Amino acid sequence: MMREELNGVFVPVTTPYCEDGSVNFAALKKNIEFYASTGLAGCHVLGTNGENKSLSMDEKLHIVKKVLKYRGNLKIIAGCAFESTWETIEAASEFASLGVDYITLMAPSYYKQRMTDRALFGYFTDVASSAGVPCIVYNAPMYCGGIVLSPELVKELCGHENIVAMKDSSVGNIENYLAAIDGRIDLLAGSANFFLNALISGCSGGVISLSTVFPELVVKLYELFAAKEYDEAFCLNKRILRLNKAISGKHGVAGVKYAMDLVGLSGGEPRAPLMPLDENDKRNMADFLVKEGMLHA
Repeated sequence: MMREELNGVFVPVTTPYCEDGSVNFAALKKNIEFYASTGLAGCHVLGTNGENKSLSMDEKLHIVKKVLKYRGNLKIIAGCAFESTWETIEAASEFASLGVDYITLMAPSYYKQRMTDRALFGYFTDVASSAGVPCIVYNAPMYCGGIVLSPELVKELCGHENIVAMKDSSVGNIENYLAAIDGRIDLLAGSANFFLNALISGCSGGVISLSTVFPELVVKLYELFAAKEYDEAFCLNKRILRLNKAISGKHGVAGVKYAMDLVGLSGGEPRAPLMPLDENDKRNMADFLVKEGMLHA
């Protein structure tokens, strides 16, 4: 049942802010209601696009409550990224009590040199045993001090009954993880850069940043692959790669948020110290999206 639920495209939800810097919950509601009307499988809140590390715990809880209220049929994955096992368990339990479907767990990195396979195995399994909600192990070295989960560790983690999937946003590790997993849990791709290749290799779906702006486009790619319409899928993938490179690939969260503004969603500016796009980058992005047929001139 878990494997079936983790098929498809999951959108990494952004966090909109008001002019005074507080979370704009009305704008968040608007975005979630739109995502619920598309063919997305679910939402990943409090991730990288959601500016997890820039939010207080109180803000995180209120964001999760709002998303759950307006999610429709979307599955909800909540990012649970903290440095201590104790704090992660506490947060995971609170998210579980609110009704999220899954949480993601990322390697703590402040004491990077001490994060051996043994330490990480203890962290992931201790949290998974206490969380009260199915867990997704998240490999994202660019956001946790360069720590890359070893295939040997992943193979061990697959034996835990409450670890149901893995998400991988790194480059060049998908094949090794698929071999380590050996069909026991699902593997979700974490980037449009290798989403189609990951599906071909055996991944069940993905958490794809471009779907924050153009969900129907990424869902279409998944559907073409599922229907074995490979020629059309390869053609569409070229366009998706161009769009992804110009938006999140070049500008990160700020680029994603501005692209959302351009297409009528509520993006806004990121929270400091992240900086918004300058006027030149804004013009270039708008011109590019017009050229790609994704925006009217």
